[in-house]
Amino acid sequence: MGEAAKEHMRGHRSRLRERFLKGGPDALADYELLELILFLAIPRRDVKPLAKDLIARFGTYAAVLSADVERLGAMPGLGDTAVAAIKSVQASALHLARVQARSQPVLDNWSAVSDYLQGVMGNMAREQFRLMFLDRKNKLITDEVLSEGTIDHTAVYPREVIRRALELDAGALILVHNHPSGDPSPSRADILMTKEISEACDKVGVKVHDHIIVGKTGQASFKELGLL
Repeated sequence: MGEAAKEHMRGHRSRLRERFLKGGPDALADYELLELILFLAIPRRDVKPLAKDLIARFGTYAAVLSADVERLGAMPGLGDTAVAAIKSVQASALHLARVQARSQPVLDNWSAVSDYLQGVMGNMAREQFRLMFLDRKNKLITDEVLSEGTIDHTAVYPREVIRRALELDAGALILVHNHPSGDPSPSRADILMTKEISEACDKVGVKVHDHIIVGKTGQASFKELGLL
């Protein structure tokens, strides 16, 4: 890269940082937000083309952050340092969302919980089944991944749900899984599985408050749909 090109790149980076600091994230396009991350990992190269390629490949800024390490690593020009930088931003965002979700009883803080679940699961390429364990006052004890599956199926067994709930002395729980297709509408299998888990939990005094299905841009609640 010649001196003129280097000077142009330095000027571009400076202007982009200034726009971000003055106007916040809304002042930048998705690819420009990615540029800010890539600046730190790739100091001596114009990263705008790479940032645009990432958006073209994954679709959105959020989808880039949520992409797994293997898929990111397969992108030409994206090394381990850049992949780590991208994933660290996602990890920081999810940590903040988790803290906010745990700050008060879940049922009184549903907006923060919903945002957290969307961030964790909204762009996953495979199905994942997650359990949110609540204490007797409906505060979050922990949330854990119970199983991971294929693009359209994950196996869940009521006995595993009950065993873990009793280990944690949970008084209630919320079932959560994602639909990689993007459509959060419950399938017949989802409805039957939820019924089995809810009935099994009732027998040991654990309340199933809801089952949330997370899609790419929204969620479905079994409770709101009258299915639980």
